[in-house]
Amino acid sequence: MDDSKENKGAKMVVNIKPEFQKYEEHILQNPNSLMPWVNYISHMRKQKLKWRKIVVLYERAIQVFPRSYKLWYEYLRFWRKHIFRKGPLNPAYGELCDAYERCLVQLPKMPRIWIQYCTIMTQRQLVTETRRVFDRALKTLPVTQHMRIWPLYIQFIEGHDIPDTGIRVFKRYMKINPQGREEFIDYLMKYQQFDEAALQITALIQEDRAFTEQGKTVHQLWADLCNIISEHPNKIRSFDVEDVIRNGIFRYSDQVASLWCALAASFVRQGQFERARDIYEEGMEKVTTVRDFAQIFNAYTALEDSQIKSYSTNLEEKGASEEEWNELFWMMERYEHLLSRRPLLVNSVMLRQNPHNTHEWLNRVQLYEGHKDATHKQLETFQAAVKRIDAKKQIGRLSDVWIAFAKFYETHGQLADACRIFEIAVKVPLRKVDELANVWCEYAELQLRKKDVNAAFAVLRRACAQPPSRPDFFDENEPVQNRVYKSLRLWTFYVDLTESIGTFTQTKEVYSRILDLGIPTPQIVINYAKFLEEHEYFENAFQVYSRAVTMFRWPHVKDIWNVYLVKFMKRYGEKKIERARDLFEECLESCPANCSKNVFLLYAKLEEEYGLARHAMGIYNRACEAVDKEDKAAMFNIYLKKATDIYGVTSTRPIYERAIEMLPEKKSREFSVRYANMERALGEIDRARAIYTHCAEVCDPRVYSQFWDQWREFELKHGNEDTMRELMRIKRSIMTAYDVQDTAIAAQAMAVAGTQKGEMGTFELLDKKAREMASDLHGTGTVQFVRGESKVHVASTTHNPEEIAVDDDDDDDDESEDEPEIREVPETVFGELAAAPEE
Repeated sequence: MDDSKENKGAKMVVNIKPEFQKYEEHILQNPNSLMPWVNYISHMRKQKLKWRKIVVLYERAIQVFPRSYKLWYEYLRFWRKHIFRKGPLNPAYGELCDAYERCLVQLPKMPRIWIQYCTIMTQRQLVTETRRVFDRALKTLPVTQHMRIWPLYIQFIEGHDIPDTGIRVFKRYMKINPQGREEFIDYLMKYQQFDEAALQITALIQEDRAFTEQGKTVHQLWADLCNIISEHPNKIRSFDVEDVIRNGIFRYSDQVASLWCALAASFVRQGQFERARDIYEEGMEKVTTVRDFAQIFNAYTALEDSQIKSYSTNLEEKGASEEEWNELFWMMERYEHLLSRRPLLVNSVMLRQNPHNTHEWLNRVQLYEGHKDATHKQLETFQAAVKRIDAKKQIGRLSDVWIAFAKFYETHGQLADACRIFEIAVKVPLRKVDELANVWCEYAELQLRKKDVNAAFAVLRRACAQPPSRPDFFDENEPVQNRVYKSLRLWTFYVDLTESIGTFTQTKEVYSRILDLGIPTPQIVINYAKFLEEHEYFENAFQVYSRAVTMFRWPHVKDIWNVYLVKFMKRYGEKKIERARDLFEECLESCPANCSKNVFLLYAKLEEEYGLARHAMGIYNRACEAVDKEDKAAMFNIYLKKATDIYGVTSTRPIYERAIEMLPEKKSREFSVRYANMERALGEIDRARAIYTHCAEVCDPRVYSQFWDQWREFELKHGNEDTMRELMRIKRSIMTAYDVQDTAIAAQAMAVAGTQKGEMGTFELLDKKAREMASDLHGTGTVQFVRGESKVHVASTTHNPEEIAVDDDDDDDDESEDEPEIREVPETVFGELAAAPEE
């Protein structure tokens, strides 16, 4: 045998080309080394020989080193590269798979070999053989290497329409990788395996994770589960569909409407329409928001509408019997009844949302109007309302419910029951005193409608009875029953009823009681005094006024003082003049300035009609100082008119002077012109000219040109050339003064702006701004002014009895000829604001 092997080897050496002999010799010299084989194979691949020869060389090397991973890997890689462009049905793929089988016999624990083998088998599209290869790989490799095989296995399963096999494979996959459950669910949904998909979603929900691998929340998983079981209820066999959806309704309050609709839809798909209607009714009775109710109601009406249309279409296609037509009419009646119930159902939702909403309870009572058995339903509604509403949580007023409850009995002629309801209502711990007072007033009005006046008075006396403890009216810790005795609403109703029906003594007692409790309003005081006056108790009425003015403060006491003083003057006139003066002085002592004008005028009227004129003038004098600044001008006008009527025009001079001094500039200018016109009318030309001169100080020629035109007209008629020249000098002096003032204000604003910005060179900026403004005002680069001795100078000229007739043309010539000389201002006048050289 050894001789034969040597002969065969000799033959092989003889047949080998000379260029490869050195590689063969190297192999023979190193039989246990893999490197000569690798070099030999590499050289042959570089020579680009036929691939079969290279395969033979690989096979020879593998026979020598059957467990060499490197050699097998390169061999298989060479095969794959060679058949890459061939179709999967080519026989070369079979030979490659045989090579893989031989390799895996020697190297069964190599995952990369298995991955390559599985990939090749997947390309061959041999389903059963490929599945077996994957199973062998999973059985052979350790568990730690399985996740390298499973992605290829799952990809292979998803690429073929084999749902039964795929489900079994995915279940095996779930045992090693539970995170792939969502992929399994998608696979099940693809092949409509809804029961198994629902089970897998349930398992995913029970894991209770914040987010799944695909980023879904538990809430989204619940929604998917409900959609599946509601849309395919006939294919769900592993659990009860209704229990699952009801569990979701309990857990997710923000999706109750969609879940109720899904549950009803599942019964609709099963053909159980009555059961679906029950679900819709139950959902509408349990939801707590109008939005959820609207969603369920719309689905419910859509079901009824679709059934009516479907049924009517079937009846039209075939001849229907009378019974079938009656069935259609009954369905339409049921649909209309559902639509008519909508307001009541919405009201029920609002009450479930907040059972303390009194408006909704009263609205529910109104909704039952016209219904069958409406009285019984309304009575039940009232009883439920007064039991469930908590006064501390109420929206609206609980007292309105009790009053409506009593009026319900009254409407049905059960007056005794109405009184019984009121007796219960006045003992209920209401939230506010006004609510309890309203109940007492309605109770008394019920007695009046019964024409039982004594019972009405008895009710009001009970309501106004003072408790022994006398709690504070604003103490929230005290029950309202102990504080209602100070309710102004209750006492107002009581006094109105007493004044209308009771005696004078009873009415007086009620009014006095209101004053004793310290709860009257100015209107109640005025009504009380008027009531006494109607019964000719004038002095008592004045006592009420006198008492009331000490109870209120300004401005609330204003109306009381006005009525008190007018009534007193009308009643007594000059009989009690001293007492009237004391009342006026008392009023003015605490009267604010904005309310004192009318009081002073009324006081002055008293003195004019019943007192002394000099007292009246003294009151006007006081009023000019005491009234509000907005009323001072009006008061001075009244003062001037009264002084003119009583003492003559000449007596108004000190009043004018005082007004000019006290009033603001706007009103001061007005009074100055009026004062000058008065002196001009009296022939006091010098006085008028002095007034004009004084007023000129607050009249900017650029703004108040009308004043200067009026003064100029005055000088044209009553002056001469000197006075006219003086007027022009004063006008220019005033204009220059305002120009300088504007320049200073602008400079100050610039300084503030420069400080805010943090800029340097503030004085240089001010100087530049001053030069620019002076240039704009005078049209030159330097500031110029009219030379004069003073800002304001009153001309000391004698009155010229001969009026100067000056024509318009002459006037223009005079102004041009008499214009003063304009000179430059010395630089020392400006001080630090001297012009700096421009850079």
